[in-house]
This record gives sequence, structure tokens and C-alpha cells, in this order.
Amino acid sequence: MQAPPLVERALELERELGFERSSIPEVGRLLHLLAAQRGRTRVGEIGTGAGVGSAWIVSALPPSVPFVTVELDEALAAAASELFSVDENVRVLQGDWHELMPPEAPFDLLFYDGGGKQHPELDGDEVVGLLAPGATVVMDDLTPGRTGPDPVREFWLNRAELAAIELLTTPETAAILATRR
Repeated sequence: MQAPPLVERALELERELGFERSSIPEVGRLLHLLAAQRGRTRVGEIGTGAGVGSAWIVSALPPSVPFVTVELDEALAAAASELFSVDENVRVLQGDWHELMPPEAPFDLLFYDGGGKQHPELDGDEVVGLLAPGATVVMDDLTPGRTGPDPVREFWLNRAELAAIELLTTPETAAILATRR
């Protein structure tokens, strides 16, 4: 799949800003697929960055579906806000997701791309609380085949209220998808 025009603009913004932690194309395509599923009514993202993941999602959403993303860094949030300024259903919030996202919930699809996802003992329950029943959360930037204790996998793959799976996005990277039962 070729990147949609909005994604190309986000990638250009990423280069201009010198931001180096955007979603890889394989994750972008996964987000695009999930966003295109029938029945999405509210979609969100924690960790906007330069807006690349957001662009993959927004490019697949019907125009009437609201999308909310939150970014802690003021400069990144301002740049992403400008990127999406022509789409009235996209809102880029700047600040702490713990404060800004609960009033926006529940979400049908949530890309959890920042905000401490490596520490689910601190934020995991709060993220699950942002999901509507039947909603999906996506987390990327995981390393497959990790040995030893892994709190991220322990939390997300072993919760009774979630149906979850880990997928390879490349031979060196993985993502977790979890759906709230």
C-alpha cells in the first residue's frame, strides 16, 4: 500500500522537525486497516509526535468520525495541529493525556503511542478505562522475543477483560492489539 497524501505530508513535517520516533510504515498500514473498519464512531491517540500515525488513521476514517490526539510537547502539538487544520473532525490537544483524554472517551480505537506505555502498572488500567466495550487499543515499538520479566506483555496479554495478541510488524518489531470484552 502506498502512503496516502496526508501521511506524506506528515512525513515531510517529521523531517522538518527532526522528529525520529514516528510510526514505521508497517504500523501505519495496520492503523489504517483498523481505522477503516466498519462501525468506528470515536478514535483517539496518545502521543501525536509529528502526526504520522495520526495521518494513517485519519486517512482511513469516514469524514464524520471524530479523531482526538494528545501530545505533551508543545511544539509537536502545534505542528500537528497545523497539519490537520483543514479537517474539522481532527483535534490535536496539547498536555497530559491523563487529564485530557478521559473527557473525550470512550474510544472505539485507541493508538497508545506514548505516555508511559512501558509502565502499565502506572497507566494500564486508566488506558483500558478509555476504551468502549469491543474497542481496540494498539501499542507498537515492542521488541519480539524479549526474555525475562516483561510488564507490558504481562499486563496486556493476560487481562481477563481483554482479548489480546502480539503481532510482528517486522522481524525486529512487534505490536500488541487488545480488545476490551
